Amino acid sequence: MFTLHAVRGQSKVMETSGDILLFSLPTASLVGTWVAQDKEGRWQFVKGFVFNQAVTLGMKYAINKPRPYGNGSYAFPSGHTSTTFQSTAFLQKRYGWSVGVPAYALATLTGVSRIAAHKHDGWDVLAGALVGVASSYLFTTPKGRDLELVFSSDAQNVLLGLHYTF
Repeated sequence: MFTLHAVRGQSKVMETSGDILLFSLPTASLVGTWVAQDKEGRWQFVKGFVFNQAVTLGMKYAINKPRPYGNGSYAFPSGHTSTTFQSTAFLQKRYGWSVGVPAYALATLTGVSRIAAHKHDGWDVLAGALVGVASSYLFTTPKGRDLELVFSSDAQNVLLGLHYTF
C-alpha cells in the first residue's frame, strides 16, 4: 500500500512538472526573441504558436477521443505536448541545436508527464509532438538565413512555396 502512494505521489510531481513546462517553454521562446532582439523570429514564433493551437484544438474537437482511465475526453492530440514541442522546435530551428537539445529533453518530459498522469496514451503524445514540430517548421527559418515559407491566395489561386533571397 505504501508503494501505491509513493507512485501516485511521483505521478503528481510529474504531472505538475508537465504543467509548469506547458507555460515556461513558450514563455522562454518568446522572451528569447526579445533578448536576441529578433523581431522576425518573434513573429515566426507567434505564427507557429497560433497555428499549433488551432490545429490541436481542431483535432481534439473533431476526433473527441476519450482520455485513458475515464479522465475525460478530447485526448487526441496532447495539447501540452504540442505546445511544448512547438516552442522547442522553434528554438531549435531558429537558434540551433545547442538550444534545441535541452529544450527537446524538457518537451519530452512534458509528454511523459501526460502519460504518467493518465491524461494521455503514447499515441496522443506522439501526435501532439508531431503537430507541434510541424507547426514551427512551417513558419520558422534559421536566424541569419534568407529562406522562408510563403503563402498567397486570391479568389482562384493558392500559392505555397519557398522564397530564397540571394
